[in-house]
Amino acid sequence: MKIKLEFVTREVAGDTLLVPVGKTSLDLNGMLTLNELGAKIWALLPDAEDENAIVQKILLEYDAQEDVVRADVQEFLQKLRDLGII
Repeated sequence: MKIKLEFVTREVAGDTLLVPVGKTSLDLNGMLTLNELGAKIWALLPDAEDENAIVQKILLEYDAQEDVVRADVQEFLQKLRDLGII
């Protein structure tokens, strides 16, 4: 999946932060804080063909029900779409 905006990822006090850089810093005010699952999804985005690929990789790492993981991934990706990030 293609990330349209520029960010750097930083770990601060156990939190994962997405910090906008370059032109993106003009378009988005502030940083985005990701929880553990959000950070995992973010890391998978560049190499993922689609949403299903992300769900399948997460299911390999976490003991969770597929429908719950799928709903969480869909919600996170929709927030990224709403912000114009993907």
